[in-house]
Amino acid sequence: MKFMKIGSKPDSIKTDGNNVRYVENELASDITINVDGSRFCLHKFPLLSKSACLQKLLSSTDKNNADEVDISGIPGGPTAFETCAKFCYGMTVTLSAYNVVATRCAAEYLGMHETAEKGNLIYKIDVFLNSSLFRSWKDSIIVLQTTKTFSPLSEDLKLVSLCIDAIAMIIMLDWLTHINYIHYFS
Repeated sequence: MKFMKIGSKPDSIKTDGNNVRYVENELASDITINVDGSRFCLHKFPLLSKSACLQKLLSSTDKNNADEVDISGIPGGPTAFETCAKFCYGMTVTLSAYNVVATRCAAEYLGMHETAEKGNLIYKIDVFLNSSLFRSWKDSIIVLQTTKTFSPLSEDLKLVSLCIDAIAMIIMLDWLTHINYIHYFS
């Protein structure tokens, strides 16, 4: 199975055991993000520079409560949000056929497009899907199976049709290779 590592900084997101996760560094967190029962104590700058959704939420939030945001309902829940947050901080994130759909859907929810920042997470995921995962039978099928959990968003993002197209292309290329092999030795 193929995978892709993004980022180079060591993972410094820690947990206190009570569904509170925080970045371990010298700077105090200046934003708390609640995701389906988990609290993330983070820093605005790395998140806002990459997430159009958080930019919008924080700009419309009352000034007195601008340090806490609720984004419950994010596809993939706290795990996918944490992957997106790690990307924002430049921490090492490993994507594979098993977690790429959850991460892609969460990144879409968070608005991590090229318009927010060049080379953002959605772009990197799409490159990984097309250059690596969609070139393998096994990975394409795993990705297709994981889209079911994130329907209808995965369908809206065309992930289902991209998986089916990739699998069809692999079948066609295998068939053509087989036919050419038979012709060559006939």
